[in-house]
Amino acid sequence: MTATGEALAEVVAAFAAGRGPVAVDAERASGYRYGQRAYLVQLRREGAGSVLIDPVGCPSLAALGDVICDTEWVLHAATQDLPCLRDIGMLPTKLFDTELAGRLAGFARVGLGAMVENVLGYALEKGHSAVDWSTRPLPDPWLRYAALDVELLVDLRDALEEELDRQGKLEWARQEFAAIAAAPPAPPRKDPWRRTSGMHKVRRRRQMAVVRELWTLRDQVAQRRDVSPGKVLGDAAIIEAALQLPPNAHALAALAGFGHRMGRRQLEQWQTAVDRARALPDSELPQPGQPLNGPPPPRSWADKDPAAAARLSAARAAVTTLAEQLNLPQENLITPDTVRRVCWEPPTGPTPETVAEVLAGHGARPWQIELVSPLLAEALQTNDS
Repeated sequence: MTATGEALAEVVAAFAAGRGPVAVDAERASGYRYGQRAYLVQLRREGAGSVLIDPVGCPSLAALGDVICDTEWVLHAATQDLPCLRDIGMLPTKLFDTELAGRLAGFARVGLGAMVENVLGYALEKGHSAVDWSTRPLPDPWLRYAALDVELLVDLRDALEEELDRQGKLEWARQEFAAIAAAPPAPPRKDPWRRTSGMHKVRRRRQMAVVRELWTLRDQVAQRRDVSPGKVLGDAAIIEAALQLPPNAHALAALAGFGHRMGRRQLEQWQTAVDRARALPDSELPQPGQPLNGPPPPRSWADKDPAAAARLSAARAAVTTLAEQLNLPQENLITPDTVRRVCWEPPTGPTPETVAEVLAGHGARPWQIELVSPLLAEALQTNDS
């Protein structure tokens, strides 16, 4: 495994001299460590062979990124790996995503193992996918497993390109890949504490304040200790404390998730967070629900705007039918969020042209706009009140 600057320089030279696309993969330690940093990067290129790089020993791979940035990268589920690769200086200008290619080609199972088996006829070992990749030294069987992830990626890419071309979908795929490569980093989530699992049970603003305080404290502790937040305190425990509003550490200790293994000092720090929420003036309590950046949840449309609900029903049916005809998932034909936005606020006197303009504004690709605009225009006209 490449773990020093000197060894990395040799890798950079070898990959600069290599030929053809570069297969790229990264392993994170989700569920074990805080954040989504890469703990292993695997690459393969014809003429350079396969290499495993330790981003702990080599924190910046910018020099490697520079020599391969104009080469096509082949990744599986690119949007999962690109953020952690960007953090260590690696960003492609063009890519081929074998998972997304599989979706567009109509494969029912698009995991890497299933794709390699169905398309190439090889069985990949998948025994170490959920291990703690921050472990050092990494055991040899894990390293062998990781190397296999890039061994056949370029072969898989070539076979999928041929299949997409046969189905008349290759240009669609190219537009999707270009959009992924050009996408900016995702902005930080607003009020991430609202995504705590079980949040739907929390109705009162005072209880929401407890979730916010406990979530924020847990995040600080997890970041300081570099462990997954779930290992510090479970979501279920946060929700339970919010619902019960315990008056003291003794009452908190009786709740699920704050059991006997938790020391008194830990209990007191969590209770302090609960007490902060209990003491907040009403003016500082969180408002129910996230400020909506778009239409309300579809379940409420029938009451708020029956005409919009009818438009959405017609649009969904049309998209479903077309997606089945094209043998690809509905969400890849057009995102459900985009359909909702167009149906909630349709253009005046909707035509394929005006709908196309709205779809482009929501980030739809040209191939999607061409296929979906006529359908949506018809759905909007049929149910226009």
